Amino acid sequence: MNRERYDVVVVGAGPAGSTAARLCAENGLSTCLIEEHAAVGYPVQCAGLLSSAAFGECEVSGHPVLHTITGARVVSSRGPDLSFDTGGTKAYVVDRGALDREMAEKAACAGADTRLKCAFAGFGTSGILTRGMNGRQELSYKVLIAADGPRSSIARALGMARAPVYLSGIQADAKLEKNPRLVELHPDASPEFFGWIIPSGEDRVRIGLCGMQQVRERFFSFLHSSGAKGCINLVTGTIPLGIMPRTYGHRTLFVGDAAGFAKPTSGGGVYTGVRSARYAAATALEACESGDTGDLSLSRYETLWKNDMGRELALGFRLFRMRQALTPGDLEKLIRVLSDPGIIEEIKACGDMDRPGILVRRLLKNPKIIPLFSVLVRSGVRGIIK
Repeated sequence: MNRERYDVVVVGAGPAGSTAARLCAENGLSTCLIEEHAAVGYPVQCAGLLSSAAFGECEVSGHPVLHTITGARVVSSRGPDLSFDTGGTKAYVVDRGALDREMAEKAACAGADTRLKCAFAGFGTSGILTRGMNGRQELSYKVLIAADGPRSSIARALGMARAPVYLSGIQADAKLEKNPRLVELHPDASPEFFGWIIPSGEDRVRIGLCGMQQVRERFFSFLHSSGAKGCINLVTGTIPLGIMPRTYGHRTLFVGDAAGFAKPTSGGGVYTGVRSARYAAATALEACESGDTGDLSLSRYETLWKNDMGRELALGFRLFRMRQALTPGDLEKLIRVLSDPGIIEEIKACGDMDRPGILVRRLLKNPKIIPLFSVLVRSGVRGIIK
């Protein structure tokens, strides 16, 4: 069996994996990036809606951008809706295949040895075993970065505890006339999470939902009720919610969906995944330069991401748990109260897709939401304001 040695091996060429590989290579570490599929970015398993901050984190050209979004509309099945338009770009609808490919190309150009159709196949005597076009190989490393998605084979092989919640999602591209500036959220389409309609171009949308049960049935019901026609490109995916109890160990750092970094409020994982990759690359560089790849050294990674995103992700998970307790009637009342013009202005001024904590805490101090207190207390608001 052929054996090769690297400072860092990264498994998975999504945005998080490619970012980690690029940064490690740019800092002079011998780096190998492996991807199990024959083409980076496929199959697509993402809604493809990135906040402005998330798109900036990717450090790519404008080529993957299909459309821009300036606001949102939250629709209740009982009638009321909450709508706002900031007038400026808040999010980008992207071709995820093109985005992922550009990020992987930048990693390769930085010097990362990039191998497609090369899959993790377990652990050998001094590294990971791979299988693929070149047969079975063993890649040894000082630090392994696991970016191998929500069902991380590396985490399972190491016996690491996983994210506590997994959502299933379905999405299709379809033809439907909608306000091209606004993303629509339909909480009643999926009681555990929500459904969405994302404008992606002229009279085209991406329509989908995530949930924990009856996902297929709910999706086709939502699709039919929306009036969408000409559906193409049906995709499915898995979203992990809640970060694994420990994101490092056994000379390994877990990033992106492999660690459960998806935002519990939206399911998006690009922003948090890429930021986790930045901290993983910094930690790997320090460990390789010092020669100390033990758990104590790698624990710095967890300190870094927690200082940046830990509070927001914990708040998001509490909001996700609150969501489970809300009935359609609760949601109707919530939307009516939040539709107050003053609250709408506050949402437009302070809303942040990636860091909702500032807005949530400001709203909880606003006297106009007093009519919601009974709903919020019953659904677990104490866990948010503590």
